[in-house]
Amino acid sequence: MAQLFVISAPSGTGKTSLIHKVLEEELASKTKLGVSCTTRERRKNEEEGVAYFFLDEDAFNKKLDEGSFLEHAKVFGNLYGTPKDWVVSTISQGFDVVLELDVQGAIQVKNAYPEAKTIFIIPPSYKDLEERLVNRDQDSQETIEKRLSEAKQEVLSGKDFDHLITNDNFNLAFLDLKSVMYSNTDINEERQALTKKCLSHLLDQ
Repeated sequence: MAQLFVISAPSGTGKTSLIHKVLEEELASKTKLGVSCTTRERRKNEEEGVAYFFLDEDAFNKKLDEGSFLEHAKVFGNLYGTPKDWVVSTISQGFDVVLELDVQGAIQVKNAYPEAKTIFIIPPSYKDLEERLVNRDQDSQETIEKRLSEAKQEVLSGKDFDHLITNDNFNLAFLDLKSVMYSNTDINEERQALTKKCLSHLLDQ
């Protein structure tokens, strides 16, 4: 039976890179990255149905009223939602589906689709996370501080996901994610102990 994976993490933790690395694996040949609906303007290089299904606001709200989304959110004035029919149809065709979502979106999906396997990726520390956010040179200091504050709330919610992975080392975190997704086993005891220690440290901050 194909599986729905919902992967979340605080901004800057490296979840997008980890997901794309896993999707390059032969094991992931029957895995598809989720496609969301959005009301934002389509960019020149974007193909309908690949990254997004583009809808106007009326069409989006109609789908929302019909209960057609596993989760939805408003981000920077635009509406986003994960279409239930696309996910169910893709899984019924034998493809695993990966949804990359924020914590609240992941919780919405788990409530709507309890069979989903939720995976939360944590940084080893908030200091490490701050360094990553600074080094990627995308945000102002004010935005970085906001993201760090949000990260603390996300960890409080994400700690109860089905699986926790620490991205202290990209290659090891990649192996952990691949194991959770395709081996039907949890990560090894040493990595579990590390995650338990890092989570406890994050929750104490």
